[in-house]
Amino acid sequence: MLRFLAIVLILVSSLSPVLAQQSAPSQPTQSQPAAPAQPTTSQPPATPATPAASVGRQNAGDGGPVRDRLDDAQADTAQQLEAARKRLDALAAQVETADAAETARSTQANNSNAADNRLAEIKAQVDDLSQQVGGQMDAARTRIEQIKARLTELGDPPAAGAEPEASVVTDERGRLIAERNALNAVTGTAETLVADANALSTTITEKRRFLFSSTLLRHTDINIDMLVDAGQALVVEAQAFSRNIGSWLTFVFTFKRVPLMSALFLSLCSALVLLAGTHRLFAPLLRRSVRDLNPTYIARLSRAFGSTLVPTIASATFATTAFFFLQSFNVLRPDIAPIVVTFLALCVALQFVWTISTAVLAPGQAVWRLVRVSDRGARLLVALIMAMAFANLFDYLLETISVTLGSPLVLTVAKSLIASILIGLLLMAIALIRPVIPQGQPLDGQGRPWPRAISILLLLAGLGLITAALSGYVGLARFIATQIVVTGAIFVTMYIGILTGKALAKQNALAKTVGGRYLSHRYRLEPMALDQIGLAVGLSIYLLVAMFFVPLLLLQWGFKIADIEAWAYRIFTEIRIGTITISLVGIFAGILLFILGFVITRWLQRWIDGSVLARSRVDLGVRNSVKTGIGYLGMGIAGLIGISAAGLDLSSLALVAGALSLGVGFGLQNIVSNFVSGLILLVERPFKVGDWVISGTTEGFVKRISVRATEIETFQRQTIMVPNSLFINASVGNWTHRNKLGRVDITFSAHSSNDPRKVVESLRAAVTGLPNILRNPEPIIVFRGFTSSELEFEVRVFLADILQGVSVRTDVRMAVFERFQADGIALGGPAAPEVPIKISPEDAEVLSAIFQGTRSEAARGSSLLPGDAGGYVEQPSVEPPDSRGNDVPDSSESDRRDALQGEELRAEAKPGVSAAASPAPVTPAKKLDIGEDKPAPEKGTDGTKSGARKRRPGRPR
Repeated sequence: MLRFLAIVLILVSSLSPVLAQQSAPSQPTQSQPAAPAQPTTSQPPATPATPAASVGRQNAGDGGPVRDRLDDAQADTAQQLEAARKRLDALAAQVETADAAETARSTQANNSNAADNRLAEIKAQVDDLSQQVGGQMDAARTRIEQIKARLTELGDPPAAGAEPEASVVTDERGRLIAERNALNAVTGTAETLVADANALSTTITEKRRFLFSSTLLRHTDINIDMLVDAGQALVVEAQAFSRNIGSWLTFVFTFKRVPLMSALFLSLCSALVLLAGTHRLFAPLLRRSVRDLNPTYIARLSRAFGSTLVPTIASATFATTAFFFLQSFNVLRPDIAPIVVTFLALCVALQFVWTISTAVLAPGQAVWRLVRVSDRGARLLVALIMAMAFANLFDYLLETISVTLGSPLVLTVAKSLIASILIGLLLMAIALIRPVIPQGQPLDGQGRPWPRAISILLLLAGLGLITAALSGYVGLARFIATQIVVTGAIFVTMYIGILTGKALAKQNALAKTVGGRYLSHRYRLEPMALDQIGLAVGLSIYLLVAMFFVPLLLLQWGFKIADIEAWAYRIFTEIRIGTITISLVGIFAGILLFILGFVITRWLQRWIDGSVLARSRVDLGVRNSVKTGIGYLGMGIAGLIGISAAGLDLSSLALVAGALSLGVGFGLQNIVSNFVSGLILLVERPFKVGDWVISGTTEGFVKRISVRATEIETFQRQTIMVPNSLFINASVGNWTHRNKLGRVDITFSAHSSNDPRKVVESLRAAVTGLPNILRNPEPIIVFRGFTSSELEFEVRVFLADILQGVSVRTDVRMAVFERFQADGIALGGPAAPEVPIKISPEDAEVLSAIFQGTRSEAARGSSLLPGDAGGYVEQPSVEPPDSRGNDVPDSSESDRRDALQGEELRAEAKPGVSAAASPAPVTPAKKLDIGEDKPAPEKGTDGTKSGARKRRPGRPR
């Protein structure tokens, strides 16, 4: 991380000189190939298109401008390749120069790092040049394939003695052959150039690998003379450093006091703004509440990750802006700037190690500790880790001072030797402490030693550093020490971040955190929404860890910024799978453009529908069709733009179209049929949104017309999705097609004794003047028919809005009912009309005798019934014991009196039965039962007849 921050600050400081150096040689580079451009075009090898042009001019005279443009394009391509060749040669010369400079400065400190940086920059330029030439070569090959296809269409030249072909065909064949030859020459040159560029890139990689290994494995004799020389050089360096710093500080406080204060103030403001904003946004992730005695594991993870990342970013922002403003205000001298850069990076790195160690170990708050170590062990671990980090980073600061002042290499070796031995001793001290607390024991108790594997590993690492340093491999020892300190801190932070993202991505995990409860209370979010937010937060943490910490690890392992930039460029722009090239940037750009087109389309739909069509009083159906058409058109255009931006060739969609055609022939017939039917419905508009339609058994209002189906809402508020093909292939009824005018038919019936004309007048009077009924056309009263019991009428009224039919029917029925009551019109006949029945005189005598005997027995039974309070009182009637069933209906007193007075017996009959209806027969069984001799009723002990107390089934009490 220290190297990364130092490189960033150095790049910022050297931005203007580098741009000046690049712009200065860029002009000769561009002008050098331009100077010999004229002689080059006159030479046959450099301009292979010249013969083609001469052939074309000799054979045809109407294609001159086209051939001239082709010749110019080929000449430009040849010049570009020539310029690329010269640039490649210049880069190769720079590689040799960098190698020679590194060899010549082998006695100075940090020369390998500068040489490696220069080689990395050259390799990036070589790779870029190779990509440019490769693109030109691919374009030439594409054109060659087109020429071959055209020559195949033209065919071979006619044989000797055959009929000659048209001159136009001959001229075109000759021009295409000449162009193909020229492109073949260009392609060969480009292939050679790409091969040379790849070879140079491989050479640079080998040189950098050798430089890295030689730096790590460089051996230095460790003896008393070396230490004495180092001590003498240290004295000289301290004096020189004191003079330089003193003179710079005197100059700054004398002449640059205001710029210095301004730079520090601006950088401090930027850091404070960032820190305040992050603390306000991520306050739940940064504060450790003392009142929270039992925080959850996810709370501890999130606070550890947030309390590490946010302050580190704030401090890095302060260091970067401070150096930028100091450099912009010309406060720093060239010999002081590297020292200031390294010092600021040292502060940021120390702050990072401090925050990550305190976040994981939490020496002052045991409940927030992520590992089970004792309180004393946590404090010792934090102190030892900070001591190792300070020793390692302070060694880098001293090395920068030595490089700036031009001190001998022996002084840097001695400093690194001391730092490596110190870090090794600290590692061994960490291995000997006893910080581990078993599960279930308090954290403030006595700890136990590390597990055996960890103790042995730490001891071996410490002994290895000390041994490597004392053996003379100081560079290797220093590299290992740096990886242990800085890379270890980065790995711990990455691990905490991954655990935090994994914990937040679990189901219902965010709702249990402080941030989740705040979101739920503040924005009224449901558990499902919080769960989705938690998943997005977890994925974002994964992405943040990968994008921020992976480059830091690569920088610590010896890679350069140019390498990381080249890899990132290839990952985001050129992922090759066979002959297919995938660009993540293009895909993201295509997705963003599609989303932008979708948003613009929706806005345009709402604006046209609400501002243009609404003011024009356009019908709702037309508005819906226009809105839908604009939506489909905009989505199609956005899709095409997104596909083009993603790098997909639209011509390659022909294969997809063929596959879709085959799918339509087999399994997509219904989908395509519904799609086409939807387009027809939108264009023809047989119904629109809001219409009342009937299709088969489906009846309701149209709510939405889409490409595949139409949404209909029934009167019971049920939504039915009807495929569009059903509306095209079947009959569809539309109550509100052109207007809402409709007719309602209501049926009424009256008793047959009423006068039909009077009923018609009453109906007309009842419906006249009712609201929502049109006067023109006026209501129609129809006399539909009659029977012997009733008269049937139908009222037909016309409505301006057929959707009000239900309320109008109710109003009409109520008005008619009230009118019938006022006019005395009977709605139906008596409940039991009398129908005369003819019987013979013999049957009349028998019935009279039966009724007389029944009446006398009933009288006697009623006089013998007890009348005391506790007795059984029943309606006086007598029936034969166990002989009366449901076959003979009960007769009332009036019926018996009518039967005795005459031969006609009036019985019950249904309405509408004619006078000629057959009389109710008396079955023989009934006659036999009635005529049988009945025994005399027995008297009980209480003087009453026993027949009066018999069970009487079916008789109501």
